[in-house]
Amino acid sequence: MPAEWERHDATWLGWPHNTTDWPGKFAPIPWVYGEIVRKISGGEQVRIIVDSAAHQRSARRVLQRVGVPSGNVRFFTFPTDRGWTRDFGPMFVRRENPHPEVAINNFRFTGWAKYLNHTKDRLIPARVARKLHIPIHQPLAGTMPFVLEGGAIDVNGRGTLLTTEECLLDNAIQVRNPGLDRRGYQKALHDALGVTNVFWLGKGIAGDDTHGHVDDLARFVNPTTIVLCEEKNPADPNYRPLQENKERMQEMRLEDGMKPEVILLPLPSPLIFNGMRLPASYANFYIANAAVIVPTFNDPKDRVALGTLADLIPDRPVIGIHAVDLLWGLGTLHCMTQQQPLSQP
Repeated sequence: MPAEWERHDATWLGWPHNTTDWPGKFAPIPWVYGEIVRKISGGEQVRIIVDSAAHQRSARRVLQRVGVPSGNVRFFTFPTDRGWTRDFGPMFVRRENPHPEVAINNFRFTGWAKYLNHTKDRLIPARVARKLHIPIHQPLAGTMPFVLEGGAIDVNGRGTLLTTEECLLDNAIQVRNPGLDRRGYQKALHDALGVTNVFWLGKGIAGDDTHGHVDDLARFVNPTTIVLCEEKNPADPNYRPLQENKERMQEMRLEDGMKPEVILLPLPSPLIFNGMRLPASYANFYIANAAVIVPTFNDPKDRVALGTLADLIPDRPVIGIHAVDLLWGLGTLHCMTQQQPLSQP
């Protein structure tokens, strides 16, 4: 699986339609998506999944009004339940020799082992593969289809993968692959993604509906550098789990045995809406060809996070996207997007 910062052929994104993801707050969401497409489409095609011709017309009207060139967007009419393309969309892998090509891993999607409305979403990888005439593989965990969401992992493209025990190893809450232990996961991840080195963090952040996705917690920004979220307030529920993850990072080694450089990334002040703690995190950024888009939250730490990421990813602009409304859906920029790498690096 190539790293996210490697050149893309396209970015996949599901245009929003399920109003229950943003109850009482859906109206601004298509406009946030429009701004995201505008920033990404400057360097690659954006492939947008829509439910119907009417849904496509609605999306196109938004994109035209925010100034997205129509030639940089391609629509695919595939019915979906929701819009979190990172988790149910096609996860691409690449073979470089002897004949370069990309393929899709058809991981099983079970609605985060929580929601019943996922039967349309789980068909998307196969539909994309058929439409693009791309090979598709069925990853296994032992003898069973391997359940894995894209937000549960992050890779450096050289053999190391980040994930959390809370998401994949918890046997009581939102269980993805019942009975699969650490060793079984490491073999399944190796077979499906080519990784040779899996590093396990502990818990994810407070408010995370996925029960521990790593893309709100820790991310590679280059093959040897990781940004890790930090909470400095001892009274905050994130403080202790993030301190534990920081300690684990001290023992981490990359695929070549070297220690990674770990850079701390602040969390914004707690965001509460309708009595609920929301999973606000700057780590949910997305690295596109033309820009790094980063969720921002009307917080003084926005500037710190943007500056930190700009220093670490100097080859493309780092741009903030206002994500307070988006976060009511319990995910932001990385959760919405999925990269399709070039067949040749």
